[in-house]
Amino acid sequence: MNIKPLADRVLVKPAPAEEKIGGIIIPDTAKEKPLHGSVVATGNGTKDEEMVLKAGDEVLYGKYSGTEFEFEGEKYLMMRQSDVLAVIGK
Repeated sequence: MNIKPLADRVLVKPAPAEEKIGGIIIPDTAKEKPLHGSVVATGNGTKDEEMVLKAGDEVLYGKYSGTEFEFEGEKYLMMRQSDVLAVIGK
């Protein structure tokens, strides 16, 4: 991975959207955006806020959190650590 977030930002790979529900295939335009994903990379934090997330954490985030972009054919979200709502325990 050639992307390194700065300060209190985290790079998240969203979980794939549901493809079908009960045997009905959902078209791309009707798919609900996933609200969870895995942290790929993190910044170092700021002097006021230390980075508590780490690569590999499964997280929940808000519906309109972060900035979507595509890198090498994969979709990612870049967001601030404060946009992450929770870490999903395993």
